[in-house]
Amino acid sequence: MNAGFLPEDGNKSRVFHFRTCVWYASRMRKDKETAIEMRKMGMSYKEIKSALNVPRSTLSDWFSKREWSDAIRKRLTASAQRGHAIHLVDLNKARGKHLAQAYELAREEARREFEFLKYDPLFISGIMLYWSEGVKGTKQGVKLTSNNPDMLRLYVEFLRGSCGIPIEKIRAYVLTYPEIEEKTSRAYWSKKTSLPWEQFTKSSVVAGRQAKWRLGWGVCTISVSSTYFKQKVLEWIKLLPGELLREEYYANISE
Repeated sequence: MNAGFLPEDGNKSRVFHFRTCVWYASRMRKDKETAIEMRKMGMSYKEIKSALNVPRSTLSDWFSKREWSDAIRKRLTASAQRGHAIHLVDLNKARGKHLAQAYELAREEARREFEFLKYDPLFISGIMLYWSEGVKGTKQGVKLTSNNPDMLRLYVEFLRGSCGIPIEKIRAYVLTYPEIEEKTSRAYWSKKTSLPWEQFTKSSVVAGRQAKWRLGWGVCTISVSSTYFKQKVLEWIKLLPGELLREEYYANISE
């Protein structure tokens, strides 16, 4: 080793450490340049991470404040959302033995989508809500009932924003009381959930219950009539707890 590179105290380990730091910084610069080019080509965080072995958190630091990267993220998300809508329609044509294959396809699709949806706070909130309050029976559609308007509003945002469910596929149903005009109750829930009036089916009126036990404006049910989507939701419920208990998950949280 050239003595000119040694520190005054002759500590070679410090020189090695210095050169290692220089090499690492150079490597990171090259990785960053390559990652930026890959991102501009429209590649996802997962694809770039797999190719370069760069942590998702580092990619987030590199891209989170770049408007062009945010536009790519929105385009990738929109593409995934269109896929949800297409499959919801396609399954309506499937019958008999084809249903089993369709359900397995739904679960496979759910596992793939989970890899990027799991970092979305809205997705996590929606799955936790459904895990707690939603109908779990596999023969029924995706239904969640509550008298809490904020909960239902958040759930509708989850269906539309994270899952890409078209608004015309989301239905609502109100259970109300004799002293509350049916149209008034429906208008209240339409406003609170941001679902159009025409998405509500005819309400039911419950009589005979003591007034002190009645729940404000009644109870509202939000539903998506798709057993294909139900398979995906149930698969996400299985996957989410284990992911949230992994320490690595929190190190990879992105924007």
